[in-house]
Amino acid sequence: MLLDLTIAIPVRNEAKNLPKCLEAIGKGFVKEIIVIDSSSSDETPSISRAFGATYINFDWDGKFPKKRNWLLRNYQFKSSWILFLDADEYLTEDFKKELILKISQTSSTVSGYWLKYNIYFMGKKMKGGYALEKLALFKIGAGEYEKIEESNWSNLDMEIHEHPIIHGNVATFSSKIDHQDYRGINHYLIKHSEYAAWEAQRFVQNIKNSNNKVLTYKQKIKYRLMESVFLGVTFFFGSYFLMGGFKDGKRGFIFAVFKMSYFFNIYCRIKELMSTDN
Repeated sequence: MLLDLTIAIPVRNEAKNLPKCLEAIGKGFVKEIIVIDSSSSDETPSISRAFGATYINFDWDGKFPKKRNWLLRNYQFKSSWILFLDADEYLTEDFKKELILKISQTSSTVSGYWLKYNIYFMGKKMKGGYALEKLALFKIGAGEYEKIEESNWSNLDMEIHEHPIIHGNVATFSSKIDHQDYRGINHYLIKHSEYAAWEAQRFVQNIKNSNNKVLTYKQKIKYRLMESVFLGVTFFFGSYFLMGGFKDGKRGFIFAVFKMSYFFNIYCRIKELMSTDN
């Protein structure tokens, strides 16, 4: 029997990552695989269709909802559960075994799961650094990604750092998904520059609206530090020393420096936006 699960993969120009992502899922495993695109100019559409996935192109109008929430609100799903998987994330055999157990045996009181990830950087799995966790597996109808009013300022048509607001109990997986982007360092830097711009805009909008009700405790801590020039240094110290990034040698140091630069980028953008408003 097919697992009572839909795997939704939001994409844009993911021809380098998508084949490995689909192969790791495998055919005949879940009820449906959906690739929801943003008008890719590469082979992403043909790769999706050749594998047998349901291909949907999403045209964003610049307003709520964005890609994931649009799918949750408009698609007629064939399953009770949904897993949002990025194209640079690959299901491991251990994760698939636990997924079968969780979906088949989960009681009615559990509505979603936090998932853990193995981070790969410069071709190798990281031994240390901050852990990556996402609430990416939940029952359809149990909730959706937090609503952020971002008309007229956001250029990202997909939920990036928004968290799902789930009604009901949430548990955690013990096995992990592999996270490895094959598009290279240049794409990594461009992507995180876009994310930094979005984070800065969201921070400024959050101050204006005094809206922190939907933030997780980790988000609240980050947002308290966001206006401090020491945020990047704090992250570097925590990632490289406290969380064991030094175990990865030069790669761990470079990864921590990149993340530090990312937070400095956010800080500078926040100061620029606030000075413009004043």
